[in-house]
Amino acid sequence: MTDQTMITAETGAIAHEGLLDDWMPRKELAGIIGISADTLKRWESRRIGPPCIRIGRKVLYRRGAVRDWLLEQESRKTAGRGRAAR
Repeated sequence: MTDQTMITAETGAIAHEGLLDDWMPRKELAGIIGISADTLKRWESRRIGPPCIRIGRKVLYRRGAVRDWLLEQESRKTAGRGRAAR
């Protein structure tokens, strides 16, 4: 057994510490960026929000992918500023 795994005392099951440390559920991300979980759900269906994965009914977002998505939104915004107003 590695130091990343351990057997829980109550169930005897192997727990993988840190396996999902880089992932967060929809509700947590919604709270962090100040929107509703329903908005994230709508964005997912329209494929316009940050990338996510599904494990059964659970939707998870990788922190690094969310950061990349936010940077992409920023670069799209600043790229449009160079145009002259008509």
